Amino acid sequence: MIFKIGLLCGVAAAVWAQEAESGFELRSTVSMEAAQSQDLTEAPRDGAPVVGGFQALLYPTWKLDSHWAVSGAIQVHSRPYFPEEFSTQGYGLKANILNANVSYSQFWGKGSLVVRVGQLTSAFGSFLLRYDPSANPLTGVPAGYGYYGNGVAIEGLAGAQVDSTIGPFDMRAQFTNSSPANPRSVFDKDQYANWTGGAGYTIRQGFRVGVSAYRGPYLDRQYAFYFPGEARPHDLPATAYGLDVQWGQGPWNVYGELSHFQMTYKAIRDFNMHTGYAEVRRVISPRWFTAARINYMRPLGFRGSEAYEMAAGFRPAANQLLKFGYTIEHVTGSPDGPDHEVTIQFVTSFRAFGLTGK
Repeated sequence: MIFKIGLLCGVAAAVWAQEAESGFELRSTVSMEAAQSQDLTEAPRDGAPVVGGFQALLYPTWKLDSHWAVSGAIQVHSRPYFPEEFSTQGYGLKANILNANVSYSQFWGKGSLVVRVGQLTSAFGSFLLRYDPSANPLTGVPAGYGYYGNGVAIEGLAGAQVDSTIGPFDMRAQFTNSSPANPRSVFDKDQYANWTGGAGYTIRQGFRVGVSAYRGPYLDRQYAFYFPGEARPHDLPATAYGLDVQWGQGPWNVYGELSHFQMTYKAIRDFNMHTGYAEVRRVISPRWFTAARINYMRPLGFRGSEAYEMAAGFRPAANQLLKFGYTIEHVTGSPDGPDHEVTIQFVTSFRAFGLTGK
């Protein structure tokens, strides 16, 4: 059921008040973080081993009537904030639009249909439906996902998407201006049509299995791995397919995904990568929970890695969450041994404006 709600409303859309047919709502999630990692001390960053930062996610929703709505998700964060930024240079602020779309929805009996056009997060996999730090029980993101790349980026893509449900089945189809592996702005060069699709079946309430796939050109001529003599980006597609499972009962929630990514080349051999993760959360009391995630990444022909994430969460208040996270990452064949990361994250969610109208 959680997955279906996310599909129909979109990652960026706030939950609409049932009694209101129109109006404006602004929800937000703000997180502050302190992290310790040896990556911060190594080249090219060469900084202190501890860093602090913040992330703000704004979710405006303008519901025009019972069918039409305009919604978005705007992210502002300090740099470095995400672990991917720990090994890069520079400090500062960055803002980007993850979602900005117009949607039409229709519900009937045991079925529904939602059409969205604009800036969208990728429809591949299932994690992006819960990437918000108030929904993600860990402090990192699973293998295969990234705020800037990997197999599926959290950056938005310009395009259109159709979501539907029929009884226990849910389906989605998405067409975008670029690949989830390399999102391109509508103002960038080398934009090429990509498609992403997925389907799921809820075996019983709380237990769902799903599949997804994407395909389309992914390279641009400024890409770090676009080498001289390579074929045109238009002729080099990326293909991905994945399996996801979600189960929840009582105090337990379990998530898992397996994915395969292939990036086609002509001048060099194709790049293939397998990724997967298993995540479990256990609610101990109304205020406390624990969570763990096991990740692996296997780029064929290159060093692979495994990461083990653990976290404990405490809720000081209904809209606040304090997380204590610890991550161990091991890169195959690395002479430096495993990397260790300790993170303390404080998350606050609030609604600035509520929907009004009938």
